[in-house]
Amino acid sequence: MSTRILLADDHAMLREGLRSLLEKQGDMEIVAEAEDGRKAIDLVAELMPDIVIMDITMPNLNGVDAARQITRQFAGVKVIALSIHANKRFVADMLKAGASGYILKECLFDELVKSIRIVTAGGTYLSPRITGVVVDDYVDRLSMTVESQFTVLTGRQRQVLQALAEGKTTKQIALELHVSGKTIEANRRQIMEKLNMYSVADLTKYAVREGLTSL
Repeated sequence: MSTRILLADDHAMLREGLRSLLEKQGDMEIVAEAEDGRKAIDLVAELMPDIVIMDITMPNLNGVDAARQITRQFAGVKVIALSIHANKRFVADMLKAGASGYILKECLFDELVKSIRIVTAGGTYLSPRITGVVVDDYVDRLSMTVESQFTVLTGRQRQVLQALAEGKTTKQIALELHVSGKTIEANRRQIMEKLNMYSVADLTKYAVREGLTSL
């Protein structure tokens, strides 16, 4: 029986390449592709794949928040992060979001295939470059000592921050999140107070630096 896979990455060329390579494996099937985290969640709800290969930095909804929602709402679906980021903060955030694997985009294709098979069998897989000291540090201290946007801000505030950084207006964000414009303005004030940043330009730089958006 084939492992059913959903590819979530905002780069179409990467998705196309992965689809071509993975579909050559006799035990793997690509059931869908998503260009952002929100689309990935919708497709998971519709198709219930076995594995989601998830980029971290995507528009509309980042991979960390998307992975958190998927692993909480769909217990049988496993997430493997596929990212350029080897920084232990990103690894920690993704693992805390429920990911079962973390692969660097620089890895060989065979490593991705190996990770899919291990995670499908119920295991966890991390690229060799980010194991060892990084994992030990994460287990012992990182979750208590490293503060990022995923601990400082609420989930809604992260969505608003990402949307602001992507240039969306208050009205557009309100429509997208199904709330009032006043609620979005209140969220923006709270974000600025928490981050001690008082311009959209500073918020945008912060969002890019922290991996919330690729702009």
